[in-house]
Amino acid sequence: MVIVMQDHARDAQIDETVRRIRAMGYGVNVSRGDERTVIGVLGDERPIDWEHLELLPGVERVVRILKPYKLASREARPENTIVRVGEVAFGGEAVVLIAGPCAVESREQIVETARLVKQAGAHMLRGGAYKPRSSPYAFQGMAEEGLKLLAEARDATGLPVVTEVMAPEQLETVLHYADMVQVGARNMQNFPLLQAVGKSGHPVLLKRGISATIEEWLMAAEYLLSNGNTRVVLCERGIRTFETATRNTTDINAIPVIKRLSHLPVIVDPSHSTGRGEYIEAVSRAAIAAGADGLIIEVHPHPDEALSDGAQSLRPEVFTEVVGQVRRIAQAVGRK
Repeated sequence: MVIVMQDHARDAQIDETVRRIRAMGYGVNVSRGDERTVIGVLGDERPIDWEHLELLPGVERVVRILKPYKLASREARPENTIVRVGEVAFGGEAVVLIAGPCAVESREQIVETARLVKQAGAHMLRGGAYKPRSSPYAFQGMAEEGLKLLAEARDATGLPVVTEVMAPEQLETVLHYADMVQVGARNMQNFPLLQAVGKSGHPVLLKRGISATIEEWLMAAEYLLSNGNTRVVLCERGIRTFETATRNTTDINAIPVIKRLSHLPVIVDPSHSTGRGEYIEAVSRAAIAAGADGLIIEVHPHPDEALSDGAQSLRPEVFTEVVGQVRRIAQAVGRK
């Protein structure tokens, strides 16, 4: 269940409510909004004297949540969550654009790409330093050296960096360099990793697993939230279906479904969901029209020379055209 505090409840009242819950043997997750605070009660199936909790000073109401994803649900938090990464805000009026190469390959490549995507209108830089690849013989990334180059690109452009972490033992190193960490599709149900990222409190981009249902995806987010991390952004990156014309199938349905079920921001990755550069513009337009809070798009100055996913990477000049199209769609649906 969640306890909704009254508008502008005093800190002393919130602290006393938290103390009472912990004294009952339950865990607590406190989410502070601009006007009110919501306290999540975490524990087992033992019955709780919720009527007693409603009588505590400062408590407005107690809500019993039926969804298995308690903290990620709209029942827990009716208003949208805004996740901030520096000056970038996911879930607000503005559509966030993240762009960059699939993998960091060299200083020249990542710095050049960062400058070009910023010029085109990107708000954040993506790039993989650790690469989960289906083949053990494929390029696996530059590891910490790649993280250092991403930090150089951030220093040169001011763009915050998002990059993938694949294992709990990598997390400390990645957090040293990244403004936002990405949990990729292959690791959506890597529960030790989710717990570690949750405890870090660092902004996280959680990609949907290749065969995951929406409920399974939200349950993965619940691992992050239940470990104390409220700075979670969901990313629809396509699911595996019987269709072979594209790499995956973009689940546009997932955007309004997530918006109804959860308060978390959701963005779309049209690069991985299609696997083909020529389809990215159309899918990007559809995603924003459906209500997505942003896009993450692969951009490479020379896709034909890319060490990873060149076929789904846009040239910078094409990305500029996509940004123009997205801007018009955003304006049409009342977004920035």
